[in-house]
Amino acid sequence: MAFLISAAVLLLLAVVIVLRPLLKARTGAAVARDKANIEIYRDQFGELENDLKSGLLGAEQFDRARADLERRVLEETASAIEPVAGMRRGRGVPIAVAMLIPIAAVLLYLRLGSLEGLDVGKHAARDASSMTAGQFQEMTDKLAARMRVNPDDAEGWTMLGRAYRALERFQDAADALRKAAALKPDDADLLADLAEALALMSGRTLAGEPTRLLDRALKLAPDNDKVLTLSGSAAFERKDYGAAIRHWEALLRQPEVSGELAQALRAGIAEAKALSTGNKAVTAKSAPGRVSGTITLDAALGARAAPEDTVFVYARAAQGPRMPLAVVKVQVKDLPYNFSLDDSMSMMPEMKLSAFNEVIIGARVSKSGSPQSTAGDLEGASATVKPGAVGVAVAINQVVR
Repeated sequence: MAFLISAAVLLLLAVVIVLRPLLKARTGAAVARDKANIEIYRDQFGELENDLKSGLLGAEQFDRARADLERRVLEETASAIEPVAGMRRGRGVPIAVAMLIPIAAVLLYLRLGSLEGLDVGKHAARDASSMTAGQFQEMTDKLAARMRVNPDDAEGWTMLGRAYRALERFQDAADALRKAAALKPDDADLLADLAEALALMSGRTLAGEPTRLLDRALKLAPDNDKVLTLSGSAAFERKDYGAAIRHWEALLRQPEVSGELAQALRAGIAEAKALSTGNKAVTAKSAPGRVSGTITLDAALGARAAPEDTVFVYARAAQGPRMPLAVVKVQVKDLPYNFSLDDSMSMMPEMKLSAFNEVIIGARVSKSGSPQSTAGDLEGASATVKPGAVGVAVAINQVVR
C-alpha cells in the first residue's frame, strides 16, 4: 500500500510539473493581449475628450467618433470569443498529456518492473534459528539441484559445501567446496573451509592436502582468523609448536577475538609452550576439564539398532564452534555406557573441554559407522553442563530425519 500511495503521489507531481508551463503559457498570452487592448482604447477615449475640450471637435463630431470607438470595442470583444474557444479546444493537449503520463508509467512498470515485489512483506525471510532439520535438508537438496544446472556459480558451491558441513556430510562438503575453490582459487576463506572439510572427512587430521591448502590461504590472507586457527592446529599436529604459538598469538592480537575463543587459544598456546620445553607436568595441569556420566538407548528404539552399530559419544561447546571437543567411540552392545570425556580426547589442542564454560554431551548411533550424521541414525543430547560435571545422563531417544 505504501508503494502504491508513493507511486500515485509521484505521478501526480509529474503531471503538475508538465502541465503547469502549458497552461500558464496559454492563459498568460490571453491576459497580456487583453490588457494591451484596454490601454489602447483608454488612450483613444482620452484623446477624444481632449479634442472636445480644445474645440478641435464639435459635440456632434465627438459623439460620432465616440460611437465609432465604442463599436470597435464591441467588435474586439466579439472577436475575442473565438480565441477563447480555441483556447478551450487547445486544452485537449494538456488533458491528453495528463492522461498519457500515468498510463505510460503503469504500462512501463508492468513491462519492466516486478509485481512480486509488492508482496515482499508477505514473504519475510525465514528465520534460520527456527528452521527444522528437515527444512534445512530440503533447502540443501534444492540448492544441490540448482547447482547441477548452474555449475559455474562459485557462491552457490560455497553455500552448498557449508550446508553439507553443517549436516556433517563431510565428503559432500569437500566435493562442493573443491568445485568452488576451482572457480575462486584466491579465496582464503574458501581454502580454509575446504581444508577443514577434508580434515573432518579423514579422521580430523590436517596433515597432507589440508596443510597445503592452509599454507596457500595464509599467503593470501595472513590475518584471516579461521586460517590462523587451523594453521596453528596443523602446526601443533606435526609438533611444530613454535609455528602453532605464532599463529595463535597473531590471532589473539586481533581485537574481535575474545571470550571463550580467546580462552581456548591461550590454553592451546600454554600447552604448546609446555610441550616445546618438554614440561609434561605443566601440560597435564593445564587441561583439568572432564565430564562423566552414562549413555543409554531408549527401549522404544532398541529394534532400530544392531549390537555392532557404532556409537559416538562427544562433547561440544554450548556456545561457539560446533566441532566436537572430545570424542569416544563404542558400540551399541556396550550400552548402557559409563563415559568419561576429557582434554586428552580433543581433536585440536585449542578446542578442549577445559577451555569452555559450558558444554553439551551428545551420543549418536551411526548405522554407517561414519561420524557424519545421516537419516536413520539415532541420537540424544544432554542439557548444558559445566566441565567437571559428573553423573550426566544422556538418553538416545530420537531418530535423525
